[in-house]
Amino acid sequence: MSRFYISYKNIEVFAGVADIIVITLSSILGVELYQYLWFGEGAAFETSLGVGLSQALLYTYVASSRGLYRLPVLLAPSRYLARIFTTWAIVVLFVAIFLVFLRGDAVLPRGAMAAAAVLQISLLLVTRWLAEKISRSLMARGGLAGRKVVTIGEPSELMRLSTAVLFRYFGLNEIARVSLSTANGASSNDVLVDLDRAIHEARERGVDEFILALRWNSRELLETARERLRASPLPARLLPDYTIRSVLGRRLLSTNGPGLALEIQRAPLTQTEQAVKRALDIVCSGFGVILLSPLFLIIAVMIKLDSKGPVIFKQRRNGFNARQFYIYKFRSMTVQEDGDKIVQAQRNDKRVTRVGQFLRQSSMDELPQLFNVLKGDMSLVGPRPHALAHDNEYKVLIAKYAFRHHVKPGITGWAQVNGLRGETGRLEQMVERVKLDLWYVNHWSIALDINIIIRTCFEVLRHKAY
Repeated sequence: MSRFYISYKNIEVFAGVADIIVITLSSILGVELYQYLWFGEGAAFETSLGVGLSQALLYTYVASSRGLYRLPVLLAPSRYLARIFTTWAIVVLFVAIFLVFLRGDAVLPRGAMAAAAVLQISLLLVTRWLAEKISRSLMARGGLAGRKVVTIGEPSELMRLSTAVLFRYFGLNEIARVSLSTANGASSNDVLVDLDRAIHEARERGVDEFILALRWNSRELLETARERLRASPLPARLLPDYTIRSVLGRRLLSTNGPGLALEIQRAPLTQTEQAVKRALDIVCSGFGVILLSPLFLIIAVMIKLDSKGPVIFKQRRNGFNARQFYIYKFRSMTVQEDGDKIVQAQRNDKRVTRVGQFLRQSSMDELPQLFNVLKGDMSLVGPRPHALAHDNEYKVLIAKYAFRHHVKPGITGWAQVNGLRGETGRLEQMVERVKLDLWYVNHWSIALDINIIIRTCFEVLRHKAY
């Protein structure tokens, strides 16, 4: 049976929603009970609902801004009772004064507001007690999920930063920990090797970001780590070092949490932008597969009748964050190279079959990559993925070549609609292609993707590949 997880941030949202419900219902019940017991009749439901909802929303906003929904507070509410009570009392008093100045007792009798207030604070405390029990239970059975991170740091800092502290105060789930070689006698190459190991761990284990635990006065080490981590598309944050945490104290840490971390590298696309881009990929590639399925069948038959071999050609490529995947194409050649040395197709290449020549000229051999897009290995638009042999060659020859992997590779891209489609026989051509790919990574927008897709249709009709 799969385990049910609640994210670190969602537990805070649930606690806030619970307070909104409790305060609103307490207001309604308190007013109704007072009116019934004192006057023998009910109160106007709309009035008590409006007042209660106003108090609930205002209290939740103020409490959230003061960090009262952070996990450390939920786990130990007794330490923060004074702050919780003070926040609630100020909100209730503010709303009460506003109502008095607005319409006096015509809105709600003072006795009714007092009854509602007593019920509110009582149930708020009960809710906090339940939140503590639920949060501790979730933590005990591993039901809370934080952002998956690789922690990179100096030994002295890592010793004072346990995985429990990372999760409890920062919402971070440490997947791997890499200690940098900073002892006497260690060279800068040793540090680079450690950083490369951290990048490899992050890539293989699918983490969300890097966390740096370094002394803030270690300027040279910070610059080295920052520069090396640029090879990865993952965001990186620098935590307060032990000295700063000591000055601030645990109390401040517990309520401000991740806000104290410094962002030293931002992901190329935000989570919202990634979701929008993925939605466009799924809709367009799904529609394309359905619409072109008869054509797929016809091409498959033609390939089988023309030459021996599989219909689909598969080859390893580096994708997002340099993770390998198999790219799909209709087979257009008599060979199926996927080794350390691959020769790019050239004009009048004898390895190209008769059907393959037509498929390559019309770019129909690329159509199976719609399935790569549906799988999530590729996007409709992005830097074109190259064979592993070419990647290994060009990342040595071209600076910033690895930055192309900061987004998913695409069926088409900015370089392709700007004349760099097909073979790149000369190094200068690849340099120019990389320059255009990096421009795309740094200037992505959904409008740019749509523009490239439309331009690709005309580019395919105008210029034939080989």
